[in-house]
This record gives sequence, structure tokens and C-alpha cells, in this order.
Amino acid sequence: MELVVGRVAKSHGVRGELVVEVRTDEPEARFAPGTTLRGRLPRAAEVREFTVESAREHSGRLLVCLVGVTDRIESDALRGMLFVVDSADLPPSEDPDEFYDHELEGLEVRLLDGTVVGSVCEVLHSAAGELLDVRAAEDGREILIPFVTAIVPTVSLADRVIVIDPPEGLLDPE
Repeated sequence: MELVVGRVAKSHGVRGELVVEVRTDEPEARFAPGTTLRGRLPRAAEVREFTVESAREHSGRLLVCLVGVTDRIESDALRGMLFVVDSADLPPSEDPDEFYDHELEGLEVRLLDGTVVGSVCEVLHSAAGELLDVRAAEDGREILIPFVTAIVPTVSLADRVIVIDPPEGLLDPE
């Protein structure tokens, strides 16, 4: 399974730098000079390989130079590109409270009393933190649940279950 570690937001300047939205906890390793990145454009099957020439932090994002991308035209053509890694290449997490997105997707979501709420479709990353995008079992609607310990006290990968303790109103349709 492919996991996204970064997304090209736009070009930066005229020398081919890319503004990359980071989606990994290890940007210094994933985008280190000399590292090979696998990238694909959204809705495209073709995966291309790129070598990182340099990377630097800028306003909460990375400015990345790739070998062979030397001007704005070439960097503009990469807008929206997703940099991906294969989940099989990732080491297991040593922290029991740390999860890869793909490990959470598909897990059943239940209330403390065992009532089934739905299942996790996706983990969304926002400036405010992570959200579980849950498809409701009852009516199929989308429920966004903040992925914080106060609301999500238990995650069991072995049982494929996430237990939530939502505040009043979080699960209401309106």
C-alpha cells in the first residue's frame, strides 16, 4: 500500500524549487539530499523517481530541489504530485500510541458501551490536528472525529477497533 509522505503544493521562484506539504513525521530523513523519492500525479498510474538535491524549511513547509528540475516550467508540471512510500518498507512503530494512517483505515469505531458508530475511511491531517473520517454505520454519512486522547481513549489494532468517548453533539447529524 502506498503512503503519502508529501505533496507538491506549487513551484517557488524561477529555479525549479518546489513547495512541499509534508505528511510524514520524518521529513529530515524522507527529504534528505541524495534520497530517492517516488512520485505520482493524482489519478495517474505512472510512478516516477526523483533524487532530492536539497531541502529547507520555509513557513511550515519544505522547499525542495530535485535533480533535473531546473526551472519554473518543470516545477509547475509537478504541481499536485504525491510523494509516496510503500507501507511494507516502514518499520513498525515502537510507540504504542503512534499509528500509521493505513493502520487506522478500515477499523470499526465504537462508543464506550460497544455501540457501533461506523468505520474509518481516512485519516485527515489539518493545521488543527488529525481527524478520523468515519463513515456512519447507520446512514452512511461522514463524521469527523478529532483524533485526540480525550475523545479516542482506545485504539486496538489487534481487535481492529477504535473506542470513542465523544462530547455531546459530535455525532449529531446537524
